[in-house]
Amino acid sequence: MFNEEFRLVFRRYFPIISVFILIPIVSYLIWLLYPVRQLEIMLIDKSVTNNKYNEHQSFFWVLEYQKIKNKRGEFYDFTSDYFGYHLENGKELGYGDDFSNVPDEEIINKITPIDVIFLADTYGVYRNDLAKSNINERSSMVYGGLNQGEIKLVREAAKQNKTIIVEFNSFDSPTTKFNRTEFENELGIKWTGWIARYFSELDTTSNATIPKWLVSNYLEQHDNQWIGVGPGIVFVHEDGIVEILSYNQDFKSPMPEIRTQYFNKADFKLPELVPYPDWFDIVLIDRGYEVISYFDIGPTAKGTEKLKGMGLPRFFPATVVKNSEKGQFYYLAGDFTDMRFDLGSARFTGLPTLWRGFHLVSDYKDREGFYWNYYFPLMSQILQKAEDRITD
Repeated sequence: MFNEEFRLVFRRYFPIISVFILIPIVSYLIWLLYPVRQLEIMLIDKSVTNNKYNEHQSFFWVLEYQKIKNKRGEFYDFTSDYFGYHLENGKELGYGDDFSNVPDEEIINKITPIDVIFLADTYGVYRNDLAKSNINERSSMVYGGLNQGEIKLVREAAKQNKTIIVEFNSFDSPTTKFNRTEFENELGIKWTGWIARYFSELDTTSNATIPKWLVSNYLEQHDNQWIGVGPGIVFVHEDGIVEILSYNQDFKSPMPEIRTQYFNKADFKLPELVPYPDWFDIVLIDRGYEVISYFDIGPTAKGTEKLKGMGLPRFFPATVVKNSEKGQFYYLAGDFTDMRFDLGSARFTGLPTLWRGFHLVSDYKDREGFYWNYYFPLMSQILQKAEDRITD
């Protein structure tokens, strides 16, 4: 039926055909055969500034990959299935959809069917974000901040023993100090007032991502002398104080690392070490919390003294969990959900394993590596544990 030449060509190119055609088809069919899971999830994101939904789209990818649907039997839509700031086509400004004016009785009714509530980002939207100009500089707020409605929402969720996930930034401005204190008391977490971020280059002439206000504050506070060049970790206090730790002098790790003990009380299976290059806050936790992971910047003796001078410990909590009769609380102390790359389709079994092979955990410059090696397995396990709590 087929001549010898065809057979030779087919044998030569069959591996390529398998990789690019057959394997994806099989992977998709396996995904289709997996059973659908059901969790009712409420997500709040007040920092939507474009149609990529950077601050929550990556979480919805996890939901779709895990075949988690809402109780209507529908997959979650990251463009609409959230509360917070919504953009409107053809309009300069969007609108806020939150719980600031919702009566207490209605909040109770809204929480009752919910299994998981996730405060992904309450930082907000600013003029420069919408104008797509000087996005690293401060500008007037359009919408944002944690309000009393969300605090009541979390309190009611705890009373009903729900799973509650809160992520950076939920304590810092524009949230008022009054609301923050009440929220801290509700969670059992105290923000130190400090946030921090790694910069691969502190030379302000070559790194445009360093905000001008940060440079101005530092120069004003340090006799008009900049720290120098090379990698560094910038610490910013809510009062405007800026301190910088320099690589080699003050810390030895290539960048901040998230460490997870192989045997941790919360029983999470995560890599023991994952580099993390983005913003995080430094918090203190009450004794009811178990540390899943912690930040380690590898400070030198000089760096440790600087941390002490700022009133900060040697290690900082990264991901923590508290189980109680009033709900299950998770706090993610970094901007973990913020992903600025296209994840593609979630409907192929084995994709996370494949991408972990391409994006090595040791590559500290690869932001995608953080997603596949830490964020995806973390959120997958949190969702599984939330599901187990319902079925137990």
